[in-house]
Amino acid sequence: MASSDDPQIQRKLIEILRVINAHEGAVGARIISDSLKEQGYSLGERGVRYHLRILDERGLTEGHGYAGRTITERGRREIEEALVHDRIGFMHAQIEEMIYQTDFDPISKSGTVIANITRIKKEDLDDALGIMRYLAEHGMNCRIKVIEEGVSNTGVPIPKDYVGIATICSMTCDGILLKHGIPANIRYGGMLRFNKNQASHYTDLIAYAGTTIDPLKIFISWKTTSVLDIVESGKGLLLANIRAVPDLSRDEASKILDSVVEAGITDYATIGDPHSPVLGAPVAAGMIGISVSAGLNSIAAIQEVGIEVAVEPVATVMDYSEFESV
Repeated sequence: MASSDDPQIQRKLIEILRVINAHEGAVGARIISDSLKEQGYSLGERGVRYHLRILDERGLTEGHGYAGRTITERGRREIEEALVHDRIGFMHAQIEEMIYQTDFDPISKSGTVIANITRIKKEDLDDALGIMRYLAEHGMNCRIKVIEEGVSNTGVPIPKDYVGIATICSMTCDGILLKHGIPANIRYGGMLRFNKNQASHYTDLIAYAGTTIDPLKIFISWKTTSVLDIVESGKGLLLANIRAVPDLSRDEASKILDSVVEAGITDYATIGDPHSPVLGAPVAAGMIGISVSAGLNSIAAIQEVGIEVAVEPVATVMDYSEFESV
């Protein structure tokens, strides 16, 4: 007999809990079995009873004689935790789907790119554009698209009295690498320290595989970036992320990154050495790390002057021609 810790049994236990939770009152094995069959699980009444005994022992369900089971508060918490695990997988899958949809060519500067969408109050737009122009004057890429309220096909609603600002997401780089036959595995989002206008080291990292919220969204919520300081003094913290590629692809990846920076998809890119950390971030054996500054740094700069922002990283795919320099 399989162990109750077996992943397949764990999945069935969660699905049974969800069936019970969806019903008012006690639920019997027959109803649970029929519901599971509708979801593609072949589990008869006898098998359901076996799983229900496990749930009872764990305190996740409560028996009510022939009437069946109800879910306990502990059982509801178990479902919530399982949903968190599902969301982790969903976020990573969504990122990969976006990467596959891009076809941007850095040489011709045409094709589709991944976009971040940020909402700000309409009354703050002029000030926000002023900050972006200041960044652009100091060499930072600021290609954007302003999205008016109620006029958005990006999947991110723009409410009344707000506008959206689309910026090019740095994960477009991963799509470009992929189109050149180099698989890129996005690993971390982080806060990157700059000294004397050079990337120094990461001060904080969050793994994409271990969170339900985009790491850069988390870092923006901390309000600890200093993008404007980097522009003015060469020293500060900005948003960046790390991906890993096979070490044998280093030379070709380096050439591609040069063209990506030249095309304005990212402002800073650093490629590591085989079997070595990149800017202090760990890299697996047989891989090299690539650090790329995020497309949300102009948004972080807006926030630094007191403008409230609501950020949705990796929100949609847009054509590069929709973006304009500020």
